[in-house]
Amino acid sequence: MPTLLLIRHAQASFGGADYDVLSARGHSQIDALHRSLTRRGIVPARVVTGSLRRQRDTGRQWAEQAGSSARVDARWNEYDADQVLSHHSSTQARLRARADDTVPALSSREFQVVLDHALEQWIDAGSQSRCALTWPQFLGQSRQALDDLGDGLRSGQSAIAFTSSGVIAALAASLIGSPERVFIPLNRVSVNTAITKVIVGRAGKTLLSYNDHSHLEELGDGLVTYR
Repeated sequence: MPTLLLIRHAQASFGGADYDVLSARGHSQIDALHRSLTRRGIVPARVVTGSLRRQRDTGRQWAEQAGSSARVDARWNEYDADQVLSHHSSTQARLRARADDTVPALSSREFQVVLDHALEQWIDAGSQSRCALTWPQFLGQSRQALDDLGDGLRSGQSAIAFTSSGVIAALAASLIGSPERVFIPLNRVSVNTAITKVIVGRAGKTLLSYNDHSHLEELGDGLVTYR
């Protein structure tokens, strides 16, 4: 049966002027991911990336190998965390550092607590959210992107999507029929370059594994990161 691999982007630059730029550790994670996929004999029939720089840079090598079958699809983009925080929290914290910041920077752990609460409010607001992309729209476009990724694949073929933790967590929760807020704890533990596997069968799509990052753990170089 067809297999869909959903891969989170490598570590970006949390707290930097441009979050969308991969860190030095992120590039090491990509090397580990590439070696692992090659060792497993993965030869995807289709490769897609979101349009965000961190997603495209993570999947660049595989997209180049795929040639004409590779494409960029903005439906795989992450939700806008800064916009969610702007409309569903009172914090001034953002993913990107700003020159005019006057409040102390939050640690990654502190930021996650604030973000989780804002995400709860975003989900609960549904279509009434003032964000340009509401939760129902985000979940809907993610589901449609997944459907299109697997469309037309033959038995034994695979496809890869290089995307972000929110997209993968939202899809994982949806595939196992969990309440929508389950997306939040799944999103929280997502590891950079982790692989989530979905199989396509007669009964539809099934989540086979989530957040596999063994390719990082086996190196023992502190490559496991969550932001």
